Amino acid sequence: MPSTPFAPVILGNEPGSFPHSVLAERHPAIISRVRDAFPYGPRQHRALDELLKSCTEGTVEPLPADAPDRDRWQEWGLAGCAGNSWYDVPWLWSESYFYRRLLEAVGWFGPGAWQGIDPFRPFKRAELDAPETDEELAALDALPGLPEEERAHALLHGSLWGNRADLGFRLSAEGAEAREPAPALVADDSTALWSLLPPDGTATLVLVADNAGRELVPDLLLIAHLLAEGRAARTVLHVKPYPYYVSDATTADVVDALHRLRAASGAAAEYARVLWSAMADGRLAVRAHPFSCAPLPYAEMPDDLRAEFAAATLTAFKGDLNYRRLVGDRLWPPTTPFQETTDWFPGPVAALRTLKSDVITGLSAATEAALVAAEDGRWRTSGTHALIQVSGADVK
Repeated sequence: MPSTPFAPVILGNEPGSFPHSVLAERHPAIISRVRDAFPYGPRQHRALDELLKSCTEGTVEPLPADAPDRDRWQEWGLAGCAGNSWYDVPWLWSESYFYRRLLEAVGWFGPGAWQGIDPFRPFKRAELDAPETDEELAALDALPGLPEEERAHALLHGSLWGNRADLGFRLSAEGAEAREPAPALVADDSTALWSLLPPDGTATLVLVADNAGRELVPDLLLIAHLLAEGRAARTVLHVKPYPYYVSDATTADVVDALHRLRAASGAAAEYARVLWSAMADGRLAVRAHPFSCAPLPYAEMPDDLRAEFAAATLTAFKGDLNYRRLVGDRLWPPTTPFQETTDWFPGPVAALRTLKSDVITGLSAATEAALVAAEDGRWRTSGTHALIQVSGADVK
């Protein structure tokens, strides 16, 4: 990451800021939801109480000596953060470590009966099984009659917007973006993205997933389309090695999503068949690298992961957290070029992201001005705007 004194690392110690609200309000609420979702025993309840007190009133504490990933977290900065307030260390680091400690509190790492039990599974399953999911899958039946380019456009936007089906599975009205005073799509490099994935059956796509449930399903649908139409010869789906940030996708969540598609009818079931077959013959692989849960920007990734991204025709990062890790969790001036913040990446890279935090790059001055005039600062965190950005290719 280039030295950028004008783009400070985001902390959570400013009262009234979005990061501060996450640490002070969202994390305690998550502890409460997890506690209520499972019939945990006294040990888990005590550990959750201790975590709540630590993250609201106390300081960052080291991992137990026998923690299986203690050495890894030491490398990821635990030694320098321990003893400091959760609010005074980098926000990205503080958030990530909270989820690591939450897993420890509920017994994920074991030994014991709760080892490997996802504390967020009830929330993920409820979303995947919701009636709205049936409606979204039924909407797919309108796609087979469209030209390939229009189907690709619809599925790309479905992946971009996740579970916002009203925007995800319909084609935008011609010229609508140009008429909006503050456009929903604040940056659109989709032409460059498609130029990297021509229908010649040679491309390798790496997709770094974000959320499970109704946001993972559109990612899988996009992958199925790319494989079926020859826009990708092989795809690699990166998920988290353990539950993270409540809704982030794990391998178990991929399996749940595939079963949900297989149980559907019409076009959804056909997409499921394509995906199931692709996993069987290796055209679709699932990867869960430990660094996917690191509290660090991707600029600090290990050599093996860097080599994998370098070998891909295109690496696409989905979602807000991955965007923060891709460009660096900093208060960039919004007009800082996306290419400038990702010029360290070893190959062509794309970001498909709905805006849910303060980090943003690659906006035109006119777009930034329109957003500020229409919504002040709410546009950064409201989830009502999105972007498609590409670096390392001819962006047109």
